[in-house]
Amino acid sequence: MTLQLSTAVRNAALDSFETTISTSPILKIKTGAPPATCATADSGTVLATLSLPSDFMAAASGGVKAKSGTWEDASADATGTAGHFRLYATDGTTCHAQGTITVTGGGGDMTVNNVSIASTQPFTITGFSLTCGNA
Repeated sequence: MTLQLSTAVRNAALDSFETTISTSPILKIKTGAPPATCATADSGTVLATLSLPSDFMAAASGGVKAKSGTWEDASADATGTAGHFRLYATDGTTCHAQGTITVTGGGGDMTVNNVSIASTQPFTITGFSLTCGNA
């Protein structure tokens, strides 16, 4: 039998994600594939650095937690092709999550309207959500 969790348990697990990372985390958009784990040293070139809103994710509902507010860097750091992201605590060094980036509809863990970033251009995240399994 497959373990099943109530919606309340799945929502609580997802809401702990934001609580653990804390307020105003730093999101870095980088070139290349993500490192093996969050504990592995950074890789790739930083293309954009985003200071996320204090309440950066909406309350979980139905076992899903989505980004909240605007996730934008008004002036990208460098030119290149976005390949992965790393989400850090406010200190900008403690990695709590990482994943792939693709254009909207491309199947990445995070989506943007264009993965080709030019230095100083505005850069916005269009989609990011977490889903808790075992429904």
